[in-house]
Amino acid sequence: MLKDNYFNRLKELPETIKQFGGLVIITVIIISTFGILNTFWGGGDELIKKMKLEEERIANEKKLNALISQLPSGILVTFDGTDNYKLTDELYEAVCNATKLIPQRAIMAAHFLNYEAYDLYTINGNKIDDTYVKWDVDKKKCFAGYTVSGENVGVNRTAKVVGEVLSFLSTGIDTRVYFIKNF
Repeated sequence: MLKDNYFNRLKELPETIKQFGGLVIITVIIISTFGILNTFWGGGDELIKKMKLEEERIANEKKLNALISQLPSGILVTFDGTDNYKLTDELYEAVCNATKLIPQRAIMAAHFLNYEAYDLYTINGNKIDDTYVKWDVDKKKCFAGYTVSGENVGVNRTAKVVGEVLSFLSTGIDTRVYFIKNF
């Protein structure tokens, strides 16, 4: 009898209150479900470490982007004897760490000294498999490299070209490798 009275009272409530009550119940169920799932499969310490590493990477990228925006547009070199902007040692390292692009111009210049890479590059339709720009802490120099292969045209050969980056091209938005010394 008491249950019937209770249910009758609920039925007599206005429709908006019933809908709001249903929304509250669904919200509690969803939050409880995620709480239970997080207890069993939550990321915990590993997730926190990954998030901190990502935050550091983003902070470093912002610093490097600020640096790049302050550089003059044009060719940036590491040596004397040109009218181009000469990088200090600290700036050379920072620009190297900020650079991700190796344009076709730098690749074609490096091919002149590596015929195998040039041959694979021309037969595979000018496809580059992998590129990188890295700062060598021991040598205190920037190195760029790329890999070409003929796998996409049935040739089972690969060539790697690696060399010291002597100059960069600053566009004001990003920096690119301008010349690779691979001899």
